[in-house]
Amino acid sequence: MSKRDYYDVLGVSKSASAEEIKKAYRKLAIKYHPDKNPDDKSAEDKFKEAAEAYEVLSSPEKKQRYDQFGHAGVGGAASGGYGGGGMNMEDIFSQFGDIFGGGGSPFDSFFGGGGQSRGGRRVAKGSNLRIKVKLTLDEIANGAEKKIKVNKQVVCKTCDGSGAKDKGSVSTCKTCGGSGSVRRVTNTILGQMQTTATCPTCHGSGQQITSKCNVCHGDGTVRGEETISINIPAGVSEGMQLSMAGKGNAAPNGGIPGDLIILIEEVPHETLKREGNNVVYDLHVSIPDAALGASVEVPTIDGKAKIKIEPGTQSGKLLRLKGKGIPEVNSYHRGDQIIHVNIWTPKALNSEERALLEKLRESANFKPQPGKSDKSFFDKMKEYFE
Repeated sequence: MSKRDYYDVLGVSKSASAEEIKKAYRKLAIKYHPDKNPDDKSAEDKFKEAAEAYEVLSSPEKKQRYDQFGHAGVGGAASGGYGGGGMNMEDIFSQFGDIFGGGGSPFDSFFGGGGQSRGGRRVAKGSNLRIKVKLTLDEIANGAEKKIKVNKQVVCKTCDGSGAKDKGSVSTCKTCGGSGSVRRVTNTILGQMQTTATCPTCHGSGQQITSKCNVCHGDGTVRGEETISINIPAGVSEGMQLSMAGKGNAAPNGGIPGDLIILIEEVPHETLKREGNNVVYDLHVSIPDAALGASVEVPTIDGKAKIKIEPGTQSGKLLRLKGKGIPEVNSYHRGDQIIHVNIWTPKALNSEERALLEKLRESANFKPQPGKSDKSFFDKMKEYFE
């Protein structure tokens, strides 16, 4: 089933401001919140769909890629959990600090839930990591698997992320009773109002440590290195970002790890130049080959290819190799290779060559005939790339 347009999901136009997008999402989040619609699968799906749309459209970078490439630009269908797709409830509730002014879901006050939770208690989330991955044109055209060593915060193996010296050093928080949150009753002009906030003693973990781990000193994480395998889909482009959920920095005290953001960087090819999904190659042929015709080899992403130069080929002529370009992300469509023919003129001639060319210069066939040119080079380029 194909995804709906994110602007349609939120009910806003493409020209909507950041505030309008936030307001539209806030309205839908309240309407379809699971606490307000218990055991309603349809409402839950709409709640997740709205959160996914906001996650993309609220980010200037992701919004720009989505406007340019659609769902493929934010990697919704890429392997490894890339992009805005597949958000879970923990990801969604982490947005509420921004949407509803900090402290999680607006339903915390009334239902005692929401927020970023695990096992019924609020937990911290590790920070995201950003790395650059350089790709050759061949890797971009065919996709690639990269194994990257990342220096980051990892779970402490000594305490298994708990931050405690041993199991006996962990006890239930006395302030919140293990829930990770405390409730306060405030008198207002409308009467008493109950609100829920993160426990100030355990900071939402629901536990207290009496004796800290000697290695991580109670944090649950240490500095380390992890080798991460990244599957990059074919067709990515310079500046595109991919996201791997849970591959960022580990969170303190067994919380939820952050994400790994991968920024794509293209390594220039020696002879081929990328133009969108097409590949351009400058071919230089001699005057005799252009006049008499020839069969020549040209480089492509997939190796060498033979092409035919027709007799009388003019400088600036464009030839096309169908399907020899870059594929679109998550699509079967592939661009072409455009070959720009240039006539190469020798700079140094021996006496015999000079005499031959002097003789040919007097021939009517070797005199320029600009009136017979059908289109300029720039017109041809425009035609090929439109």
